[in-house]
Amino acid sequence: METYYLFIVGILFLLAASDLMVGVANDAVNFLNSAIGSKVAKRHWILLVASAGVLVGSMFSSGMMEVARKGVFRPENFYFTEMMVIFLAVMITDVIVLDFFNTFGLPTSTTVSLVFELLGSAVAVSIFKIMNTEGETISNLGNYINSGKALAIISGILSSVVVAFVVGMVVQYIARLLFSFNYQKNLKFVGGIWGGIAMTAITYFIVMKGVKDTTLISKETINYISDHSFSIILYSFLVWTVVFQLLISLFKMNVLRFIVLMGTFALALSFAGNDLVNFIGVSMAGLKAYQIHAANPDIAPESLRMTELAGEVSTNFMYLFIAGLIMVITLWTSRKARTVTDTEVGLARQDAGMERFGSTQFSRIIVRIARRFAEHVDKVTPRFIRKLVAKQFDTTKAPRYSNPKDAPSFDLVRASVNLVMASILISSATALKLPLSTTYVTFMVAMGTSLSDKAWGRESAVYRITGVITVIAGWFFTAFVTFTIAFGIATALYFGKAPALIILLAIAIGLLIKSHLLHKKKTKQLTDEEIVDEVSIVNRCTNELRKYLKQSIKVYNRTIDGLTTENRRQLKEVNEEVEALNMEAKKLKYNVYYVLKQLEADSIETGHYYVQVIDYLRELAHSLEFVSRPSLQHVENQHKGLTREQAAELKDLSNQLSDLFDDILEMIKQNDYTRVPDAIKKQQDILEDLNKIRKKQVKRIKQGETGTRNSVLYLGLLNEIKNLLLHTINILKAQRDFILNNIE
Repeated sequence: METYYLFIVGILFLLAASDLMVGVANDAVNFLNSAIGSKVAKRHWILLVASAGVLVGSMFSSGMMEVARKGVFRPENFYFTEMMVIFLAVMITDVIVLDFFNTFGLPTSTTVSLVFELLGSAVAVSIFKIMNTEGETISNLGNYINSGKALAIISGILSSVVVAFVVGMVVQYIARLLFSFNYQKNLKFVGGIWGGIAMTAITYFIVMKGVKDTTLISKETINYISDHSFSIILYSFLVWTVVFQLLISLFKMNVLRFIVLMGTFALALSFAGNDLVNFIGVSMAGLKAYQIHAANPDIAPESLRMTELAGEVSTNFMYLFIAGLIMVITLWTSRKARTVTDTEVGLARQDAGMERFGSTQFSRIIVRIARRFAEHVDKVTPRFIRKLVAKQFDTTKAPRYSNPKDAPSFDLVRASVNLVMASILISSATALKLPLSTTYVTFMVAMGTSLSDKAWGRESAVYRITGVITVIAGWFFTAFVTFTIAFGIATALYFGKAPALIILLAIAIGLLIKSHLLHKKKTKQLTDEEIVDEVSIVNRCTNELRKYLKQSIKVYNRTIDGLTTENRRQLKEVNEEVEALNMEAKKLKYNVYYVLKQLEADSIETGHYYVQVIDYLRELAHSLEFVSRPSLQHVENQHKGLTREQAAELKDLSNQLSDLFDDILEMIKQNDYTRVPDAIKKQQDILEDLNKIRKKQVKRIKQGETGTRNSVLYLGLLNEIKNLLLHTINILKAQRDFILNNIE
């Protein structure tokens, strides 16, 4: 049994390493979104600053480890074997759930997930203990679960959401009134004071979050800092204000860049110091439990109480350093960290664009109410105030970029407000010993600032609100799912022992691999959808067209093959591919505005031909849908299949269409449109064959050779093939005009 428990400790540490990676991927959004969204520096410089914060913060994390040991349950009432079940259930659940959120790019709270995992697994084990203990009922659950602490954590976290949103919204409104969107102009007047406030908040935040919980600094020093907080804040404000004003006046320094980078360092430090417990705290507690067991060999594992876990917590410095290194490596290498960051940055983006989320009835109602409220406020506000506010919030005064790719999602004023207000809220909560989630605070501050900064305009408001609601719903989903899964896993481990552990680990590994492949596929799709890259915009548009046409003829041929062989599975796959093509055509259509802007920047005046290309692509997608969907329905409904003659006719048409598409693709690839008349001739030949086939089908109907369902399907297919031919040649002509007129 000793080997088994040692194996469990090893598994806990492997899961901790994995949890560090998936956890950092999700929590990176907390401290990276402002710096990356404002493009304060190159990405590698931002990551260097964040890495320094993570490493320093991990050194100060020791004092938070008690949450994993005694924050949610009472360890003195559990035996060693039961504690190991709880810890294993927590770690397996955490890795699976956080990786799921990362895959779909949704930020969630690692603190909430840890609390509810501990709660779920501890409740499961407690219930089984009560069932096996004579004289105990479910009312004795309070002897095992620290419900008061758990409720305090949950209520503190939820209340911080509203406070963070409102504070972010109000402060950003004031900041924009001070700076306007042409903030460089007003920086010399208010930059010193703003820098003083910001850096005082960030400095105090570093002290409160970094130093307060560490075991590396004496209690006397910590007490001195706590007792003289007001003096430290006052002198810090005066010093920073003077320093920044001198730097602005003498060296024209943009202090906002410094503030954003320092704020990034501070939040990264806080994340590592506060949230490291979420990733390795449980494993460290498991190691301590094993050490208690090893020190008491005379007591059976199932009889050894874990009273010592309720004592003072002291974590080995080396474990913290290794954990910090793993987090830094993940920060630099994780694609999922970038996906989660992109979600928050996208929701806070100043301009409208391709939105990740759709609209819902709820979000539309909120926007309508907000518009009516704004109209009423407008009516009662004096005209001169309206003019002043409109002037300060005039986005046309913001810096312009010839290449949209170079433009930041929001400016340094908003980035600094995000970081400063998050710092103030988190450090205030720490000083008042109020639990909160750094993820929730940073996210809601960012959403509040983007709302008051008029980033949620009429073009994007419904989509952004849907996105925020989705993320918030995901937070509640986190609590419910982590509790339920941890409860289930703890139950399986409690009764299934070693076999259950092996099965659960295999399932966890399988889910991680599947989510990795899914994310890889999504990332590739997103990369392919980028409009502007190193290739010129014309070449990019041409390459997208070729790729789309290649996929279209492939899908068409697979549809005909699936229909003639009555292969239901193949037809279902084809319908999914057609749906993807439809979505791709929609995205291309939506992105026309941005492509035209880029074409304009390149002095290209043939954009209207590109619009025609995209319009015909949409029609082509519809034709493919009207071919694939009826074919699938026909086969799924078990209707009589095509006759041998019909199948041969469709196969022959497929071959002719494939030849035509090959010619068109070659012309587009070579930019050689001298053979367009040949393609039109081929189209006419196929159309003549279509007419002959249609006459044959009418003859078959008259002679009673085919039934109603068969005839409706077949005639419909012939009609859509005709439409497909017309749209394809129109695409070729529009592309020819787009390229040749551009060359001229």
